[in-house]
Amino acid sequence: MTSTASSMDTRQDQATEAQRPAWQQRLRRFGYTARPSGDVRGRLVPPYAEPSPRIAAALGLRDEVVYAVTRWSAWLGPLLVTLVAGIMRFWNLGSPRAVIFDETYYAKDAWALIHNGYEANWAKDANDLILQGNGNVRIPTDAAYVVHPPVGKYVIGLGEWMFGFNPFGWRFMTAVLGTLSVLMLCRIGRRLFRSTFLGCLAGALMAVDGLHFVMSRTSLLDGVLMFFVLAAFGCLVVDRDHARARLAAALPVDADGVARPDAYVAETTRLGWRPWRWGAGLMLGLAIGTKWNGLYVLAAFCVMAVLWDVGSRRVAGARHPYRAVLLRDTGLAFLATVPVALVTYVVSWTGWILSPADGSGGYYRDWAATAGKGGHWTLLPDWLRSLWHYEHEVYDFHIGLSSPHPYQSNPWSWLVDGRPVSFFYESPLPGRDGCPAGAGQKCAREVLALGTPLLWWAACAAVLYVLWRWFFRRDWRAGAIACAVAAGYLPWFKYQERTIFFFYAIVFLPFLCLAVSMLTGALLGPPGSTERRRVIGAATAGVLILLIIWNFIYFWPIYTGTAIPIDGWRARMWLDTWV
Repeated sequence: MTSTASSMDTRQDQATEAQRPAWQQRLRRFGYTARPSGDVRGRLVPPYAEPSPRIAAALGLRDEVVYAVTRWSAWLGPLLVTLVAGIMRFWNLGSPRAVIFDETYYAKDAWALIHNGYEANWAKDANDLILQGNGNVRIPTDAAYVVHPPVGKYVIGLGEWMFGFNPFGWRFMTAVLGTLSVLMLCRIGRRLFRSTFLGCLAGALMAVDGLHFVMSRTSLLDGVLMFFVLAAFGCLVVDRDHARARLAAALPVDADGVARPDAYVAETTRLGWRPWRWGAGLMLGLAIGTKWNGLYVLAAFCVMAVLWDVGSRRVAGARHPYRAVLLRDTGLAFLATVPVALVTYVVSWTGWILSPADGSGGYYRDWAATAGKGGHWTLLPDWLRSLWHYEHEVYDFHIGLSSPHPYQSNPWSWLVDGRPVSFFYESPLPGRDGCPAGAGQKCAREVLALGTPLLWWAACAAVLYVLWRWFFRRDWRAGAIACAVAAGYLPWFKYQERTIFFFYAIVFLPFLCLAVSMLTGALLGPPGSTERRRVIGAATAGVLILLIIWNFIYFWPIYTGTAIPIDGWRARMWLDTWV
C-alpha cells in the first residue's frame, strides 16, 4: 500500500514532456530530473538495436531469418573478429627468435618465479644460453630485487610451463590474452552501445592496432594489465545492466502495463550481492598485482560505479538518490572491490611468502628477522612486515626513476604516436634472415611498438567527441569511456620527469577504440535518419575504417620484424621521432 501511494504522489501534477518549458527540457542534460512520459523500464534497460527493415527487404529475407541472424550475430560476430585477431597474433609468434626489449627481465623472472616462487639473478650471458640451449639452463637461486608484483609474470610463466623456455613459450599467454581482449571488447561494446555492429567494430579496430598487436606478441606486463583492466570494466558494465533490470522489475505497473518511477521502490530496493561487482574486484586486484598503476584504475572505477548506482536510482524515481545509494549500495560495493582487490594482491605474493626466511628465499623475505628486528608493529607476522618493507622500497624506486632512455617519451605525445618504442632491430645482409637477395643493400628488420597512426589520430577526435557527449548530453556511455581513458592516461602526467614509455598507453587503448566506435555511430546517424543522411554517414565511416585497416597492413612489416629494403623502412618512418 505504501508503495502504491508513493507512486501516485510522484505523478501528481506532472506535465508531459512536450508541455514542459524549454528551459526545463534543456536542464535535463545537466541532471534535472523531469519525469519521462513513457515506460521507465526502457530507460533503465534500453533494448538492443534491431536491423533496419530496409535491409531485410533489399535482401528478400523473411522475418524469422532476420530474427535468427540477429540473435546469433551477438556471438558469431565477436567470435569471427576474434578468430581473425587470433590468427594474426599467433602467426609466426616465435619470431624474432630473440629476447626483445624488456623480455630480458620478464621472461626470465617468470621462469624463475614458477620454479622458485621468487625471481632470481641471472648471469649476464643468460639470454644467449637460453636461446642456444632452447631453455635448458640452470635456474639461479640467488634472489633478485624486482620492482613489479608477480601476477603478470605468473601469467607469462604459464605459457613457458606449457611450451618451454623459448620465445614462443614466453609470448604464448600474452597472445592469448591479447586475442581474448578483442572478444571482450566486442561484447562490452555491444552491451555499451546496444549494437552488435558497433561492438564488433570496436573489437576490430583494436585487432588492427599496431600497439596492441605488438604487445600481444611480446612478453611484457602492460598487455596483461590491459586485459585485467578491460575485464574489470566489462564486469561493471554487466553489473550495471543487472542492477537496473532488478530496479525495473521492482517498479509498479499501472493499468496500461506501463512502469512508472516510484520513489519508495527506487530508494528501498536492495540489489543483492551483485556477483559481477565481486568479479570486478578480483580483476582489479589482479591488475594491481601486475602493475601498481592499477590502483588508479581501482579508484576511478569505484567512483564510476557509485555514480552509475546514483543514476539508476534517480531514473527509477528516487528523490534522494545519493542517500539511497549510501544506505543500500555503498557498503557491499566497497566490500566487493577494495578488500577483494587487496586480498587478491596479497595472495599473489604466496610464492614469495612461502619461500624460506633464512636468507635463501625471496628478496627481503628475511628483513623482519634481520634488519627489521624489533621496532614497531612486531605483533604482525614477519612475512607481512617484510612484504611491507619491500613495497616501501619499491615505491621509493618508482618515484625516483629518472635514468634516461633513448625511447622514453612524455605522455603529451602519446595520443599522436609521438615516440614509439623499438623493441627489436637488425640490419640483415641481402640473402640472409629474409632480406631479398636482390636488395642491393642491407635490409631493416624491426619490431616497433607503434599504434596504427590513423586509428590513434582518429581517436584524438573521438576523445573530444566523447567529452562533448558526456558534458553536454550527459551520455553515461561517453562518461564511462572518458573515465577509463582518464584512469589509464592522466596519472602519468604526475611523472613527466620519470622514465616512461609510449607502450604504457596500451592500458587505455581499448577505450580509445570504443570512443572511435561511438564516433562512427554518430557518423552513421541516429535512428530515423533519412536515407541520404545514412548513405553519406556510411560512406564517411566506411572510408575511415578502410583507411585504418590499410594503415595497419602498410606497417605490418615493422610490427612483425619482417625484413624489408631499407628504403621501404624509411618510407614508413613518417615522423622523425619514430627513428
